[in-house]
Amino acid sequence: MKQIAPGVWPTMITPYTEDNKIDYAHVEKLVEWYIERGVAGIFAVCQSSEMFFLSDEEKRELASFIIRQVNGRVGVVASGHTADDPDGQLRQIEMMAATGADSIVLIPNRLAAADESDDVLIDRLDALLARADKSITFGCYECPHPYKRVLTPRVIAHMADTGRFSFMKDTCCDAEKVKAKIEAGRGVVKVFNANCSQLLITLRAGASGFSGVMANYHPEAYAWLCKNFASQPETAEKLADFLGIVSCVEGRMYPVSAKKYLKMAFFPEMSDLSRAVDRDKYVPAFFTELQQLRALYRDYMDRLGLDFGVAL
Repeated sequence: MKQIAPGVWPTMITPYTEDNKIDYAHVEKLVEWYIERGVAGIFAVCQSSEMFFLSDEEKRELASFIIRQVNGRVGVVASGHTADDPDGQLRQIEMMAATGADSIVLIPNRLAAADESDDVLIDRLDALLARADKSITFGCYECPHPYKRVLTPRVIAHMADTGRFSFMKDTCCDAEKVKAKIEAGRGVVKVFNANCSQLLITLRAGASGFSGVMANYHPEAYAWLCKNFASQPETAEKLADFLGIVSCVEGRMYPVSAKKYLKMAFFPEMSDLSRAVDRDKYVPAFFTELQQLRALYRDYMDRLGLDFGVAL
């Protein structure tokens, strides 16, 4: 089974051209931007990538391009798991596995409806694993669309028992539940928290790192926190306080907000077009908040004495 490195795994956005095609020139630039900022890997073709708005061919091409561009410098996991029926899901799994991704990330809400039990989820998961090539390594992600299915420790323990799961992106926003999942995963299933405010708490409890949308704003800060939280606890506490409160911006029409931030700060030629969210509804006050976020971030990092060696 392929190993998953601890640290930051950004949920990569998908840039488009103004005529609504994937903008591979900016996909390449984004990959380099993440790597320069110290990420451990990239979570490609996920909810942030607008995977429910990509065709299967686009998913395959996007994952393949990212993996070629990364060229082994960091890890890459990929999802693209959007189909409702088992046959469609298996086709997507095999398609994404052929790209060479380190782990194919399954979406639990594709396997069981909101009113169905863990028993149903586990049975369908086992049936899917039985049909999939035994060489494929899997992950799981508590994707909020079309509904968020928060996994129980029992399900995580079962995934660990299969010996085929290595990655788990947690979105429950409850540090105590994350701790229970870390224990259930037994170090086999590496748990990455997506919640910023409780990230430090869960790192201290054994979480492997961060995989959240705010890594599209300042991944270098999360990389520093994951690496140094134990050796520099006071600075880590102050940084975590800042990152937790500014993460509120993620609710401002993401992923348009992240695209506008990246366009403003780093990639002026990149479009802020999204297939998932209508950018025309993004109000001017939200953009002012992005400008304020950048100014505050630079100032606060300077106050903490943190120099990441990259442009902020």
